[in-house]
Amino acid sequence: MSDEDLKAELERLRAENEALKTRSQRAVSLKVSEKGGLSVYGLGRFPVTLYKEQWQKLLAMADEIRDFLRDHDRELKAKE
Repeated sequence: MSDEDLKAELERLRAENEALKTRSQRAVSLKVSEKGGLSVYGLGRFPVTLYKEQWQKLLAMADEIRDFLRDHDRELKAKE
């Protein structure tokens, strides 16, 4: 490879790396884990993984969770 080819490849990789960084910071994505659970990526440093029944139980509590968040708003911290 010539110097020009190496420079072009380096610039392409930098642009790709930057695109991946910005996408991963904003996007929340879903994936089926190796063990068959549902993993949610993008909420924090690690994915949140639960089995189907656990997600269904949690989703059924959505109104209760919203009420709790509202009632305890002053005690709960928000990430900047």
